[in-house]
Amino acid sequence: MNQIEIEQVELEFAVQMTCDSCAEKVRAALEGKPGVQSVKIDVAKEEVLVESALTSHEVQDLIESTGRRAVLKGIGGTELDLGAAVAMMGGSGPVQGVVRFLQLSEERCLIDGTIDGLEPGTHGLHVHTLGDLTQDCQSCGEHYNPYGRQHGAPQDPDRHVGDLGNIVAGPDGRASFRLEDPELKVWDVIGRSLVVDAGEDDLGRGAHPLSKLTGNSGQRLACGIIARAAGLFQNAKQICACDGVTLWEERDRPLAGTGRRKTTTETPAAHL
Repeated sequence: MNQIEIEQVELEFAVQMTCDSCAEKVRAALEGKPGVQSVKIDVAKEEVLVESALTSHEVQDLIESTGRRAVLKGIGGTELDLGAAVAMMGGSGPVQGVVRFLQLSEERCLIDGTIDGLEPGTHGLHVHTLGDLTQDCQSCGEHYNPYGRQHGAPQDPDRHVGDLGNIVAGPDGRASFRLEDPELKVWDVIGRSLVVDAGEDDLGRGAHPLSKLTGNSGQRLACGIIARAAGLFQNAKQICACDGVTLWEERDRPLAGTGRRKTTTETPAAHL
């Protein structure tokens, strides 16, 4: 990738656990794995805190390999919390995902995400100026570019602030990534949008007329408004008061609209 070296961050998960043996299975699934620095487990709170260089989705997969459900509740650096944000990605097609932003320092922003439904290969990823989804991703405006620079690669001194380079989807259509960026600031992009494109961003090196404007990365496939998110120990939610959906049920339901509201009492009670 074209980003600087990745450091450890702390990931806070709610995990369905009822006994010490559950906790030991979770611990065994995490400890000693490449990229996992430390693991702290509180069975009474059903909480797992992992310090890791892996993406949040990779850590979640390790936890769920034990047969227990896990939900990411917060993300934080090892130093002062300078802000976190999240974009729920979607569009008119099958592409969807979640991308999180964490400000590690004044000069370093971490971008951690998983996007599914992509064609295998390389896809441009950019922050756009507007948080406007009234016309799907077409109303998100241009790349976030407050200094009026030309398009470039994330490591270039002359680039849009919103230029995050490329992510790579595997044969299954999933791109799971963790990047660090020296230009992006969480407090500047909340309320704007994140967009993933159909093609590879040429990073301003191409001969196409759009190369210095957009990286000629093609159609906008999916997008999401960047909203403020919880840092470590800032998300105490167990159940959504507006529709009765529990923490565990929420990830199996749409964010809004038909199918979101809990209408029956048949769903098994979660261990909360």
